[in-house]
Amino acid sequence: MSPTCSPTVRLRRLARELRKMREENGLSPESAAIRLGWSRSKVSRIETGRTRASVSDVASVCDLYGAGSSVRAGLIQLAKEVRQRGWWTAYADVFTGSYIGLEDEAALIHQWEVQLVPGLLQTEDYARAVISAGRPEPYDAEDIHRRVMARMARRTLLSRPDAPELYAVVDEGVIRRPIGSPELMRDQLQALLIAARRPNVTIRVLPYRAGAHAGLEGAFTVLSFAEEVDPDVAYVEGTAGDVYIESSDQIDRYKMAFERICGAALPPDASMGLIAEAKEQLPHD
Repeated sequence: MSPTCSPTVRLRRLARELRKMREENGLSPESAAIRLGWSRSKVSRIETGRTRASVSDVASVCDLYGAGSSVRAGLIQLAKEVRQRGWWTAYADVFTGSYIGLEDEAALIHQWEVQLVPGLLQTEDYARAVISAGRPEPYDAEDIHRRVMARMARRTLLSRPDAPELYAVVDEGVIRRPIGSPELMRDQLQALLIAARRPNVTIRVLPYRAGAHAGLEGAFTVLSFAEEVDPDVAYVEGTAGDVYIESSDQIDRYKMAFERICGAALPPDASMGLIAEAKEQLPHD
C-alpha cells in the first residue's frame, strides 16, 4: 500500500477484498450475515464501501472465511488506514461525495468538459464566478469563499511530486463562454495556456466545426490508478446527484467515448492556438 494512498481508495479496496472472500467461500450475503450476526444491509454496506468496516468487523469476517494470518493482518491494517483523514476532510462541508478521495489517488485523469473549465484548471476568480452563479441570491459570501478555497486547495494536486497525468478535452464553448468580466476570462485562458506547459497536463479543444460527436450526452471523468488491484472509475456529475460507474463494460464505453472525442478534437498545439485566439478576441476595457 502506497503511503499516499487515500482513505477513499483504501475503503474501496477493502470492500472489494471482503466481497471477494465471501464469494470465494460460496456464501450469499444473507448467509454471511446470519453467520456473522449482522443484518443483510450491513454486509451490503461494507462490501460496497458505503460503511467503514471496523477492525473488529474485519476480524470477524476473517474468522468466518478462514483467512490466513498474512491476509488477516493485511486486511486489518487496511481497516485501520481507512480511518485516517485525507486533506479534503477539512472541507467536509464542501466535498460531500467520494470523488475527491478517488481523484487524489488517481495516476491518470481523463476528463471531458462541455460547459466549464475543469476544476483542477480554474483560476480563483473564475471559480468564484462559477460558484456564485450556482447559488441563489442573496449570496452567502462566507460559504462561497470557503468553496473557492477548497477548489484552490484541490488544484495543488497537479503540482505535487506524485502528481497524476491530466488529459482534458473541452468543448470550444468552454473557452468562448464569457464567465465574469473580459479580464477575468482573459486570465483564465492564460492560465490554461500556462497549465498546458506542465509535462503532466494535456489540454485539447473540440471545435464547433466537429458537429455531432461522442460527448454530446454530457461531461464525464475516468480515473485510473497506479495499482492494478484498483480498477478504473468513471464519474458523472449532475444536478440530480453524482454517479460512480465501476462496471468494466460501462467504463469501457466511457473510455471508447473519450477516444472518439479525442479523435474529433484539435491536436494540443492547435488547441493552444485556438485558446490564444479566443483570449485575443475578448474585448478590452
